[in-house]
Amino acid sequence: MKVLLASIPAVGHLNPVLGIGRILIDAGHEVACLSGGFLRDRIESIGAKFHALPAAADLDPDPMKQFPEAKTISPGLQLLRFALERVFIDRMPGQLEGLRQVLRDFPADVIIGDQLMLGTFPMLLGPRSKRPAIVLLGTSYLIWRRDDGAPNEAGIPPASNEAQREEYAALFKESEAAVFGPAGRHLNNLLAALGVGPVSMNLYDAIVSLPDAYLQLTVPSFELPRRNLPANVHFVGPLPIVPNQAPLPPWAHELDGSRRVVLLTQGTLTTYNFNELVVPTLAALADEPDVLVMVTARGRSIDAIPGPIPSNARLASYLPFEWALSKADAFVTNGGYGSVNQALSFGVPIVAAGALADRGDVNVRVAWSGVGVNLATNAPTSEALRLAIRDVLDKPNYRSRATEMAKEFSRIDTRSEILRILEQVSQASEKERGLRIA
Repeated sequence: MKVLLASIPAVGHLNPVLGIGRILIDAGHEVACLSGGFLRDRIESIGAKFHALPAAADLDPDPMKQFPEAKTISPGLQLLRFALERVFIDRMPGQLEGLRQVLRDFPADVIIGDQLMLGTFPMLLGPRSKRPAIVLLGTSYLIWRRDDGAPNEAGIPPASNEAQREEYAALFKESEAAVFGPAGRHLNNLLAALGVGPVSMNLYDAIVSLPDAYLQLTVPSFELPRRNLPANVHFVGPLPIVPNQAPLPPWAHELDGSRRVVLLTQGTLTTYNFNELVVPTLAALADEPDVLVMVTARGRSIDAIPGPIPSNARLASYLPFEWALSKADAFVTNGGYGSVNQALSFGVPIVAAGALADRGDVNVRVAWSGVGVNLATNAPTSEALRLAIRDVLDKPNYRSRATEMAKEFSRIDTRSEILRILEQVSQASEKERGLRIA
């Protein structure tokens, strides 16, 4: 197959797309990738041919530089609307132009995009015979409508009674009026200018239901229950961790089982401010003699982590993540979707502290599924962290539930399942186009 990968210019969205690319290249398929120019080296490192998004679809590595007005908007519904309309929906025509440019010289059998590659929408809404198969990735929590009526992006747990459901219905109505209604109209105006549309549903529902397949990078037990999930949704588990991406740290021999190990990371989105999670967690565990804390700075220098560094902490710019998870007794994170699912695939329970972007909704699932504690804040205190980490380490129910989920992950052969689905949609697309042409 010829496969075109496409991602918005954001590392957290591109990495899962490249994970699929590695699987395809290892299986002998031809792969190209469309994304932002600053990501070229990352894309070419897996053996894919790089194509740059047009300027109209590109994003700065630091979106706050490109959209300084976002700094004046308080977190909440208005900031979400701004992000959907200005950062994502407005990129749609440029993304479409980029996809069409690549397809002229690279007639792909399948396009695989991250969930915000909205440039696929005009293709999905246009003639089926004029496009290849299109697959989108659920690179964050499943954004399909919730059974309890709660709005997405609210970071609230499932309703447990009728009063909560009524409260959530009011919140959903407010979210639709303030965010998704206006964003949907904005989307449809752009689609009309492109000669397609309109989309008659909530934007998030459309992202999930329109593509030929939607690959959710988790297992069903980590998702809130859905009665009416579209048939195109497939749970494929987390993408395999690329092994040996970093050497073992010089202190690796100290993880000898004599102390319990806490793995700590702030992920790729918030490493600019280690005071949010790394510093208070180190302080929280500084006087815990039975605990060793290993910290990955996710590419930044360890010198950027403010001191003092406790004697039971071990730091590294990068860690081989598969090794680190195999040693960990608990994982402290602000809730990056990929790393949370990878931790669970190793049976590691979680302490989550994050509400930025999709973190609140991811971390709701951590608590709801029983695999860890959700502190539901971007700025946890050291004492709150200490108590939560001791709970996860000392109470067996968290480890037991995470172990059960790891078994569920192990029952999915992610590589084989992804290749099967892609082959299936490619064949269906080829048949459909052949019938239409005939």
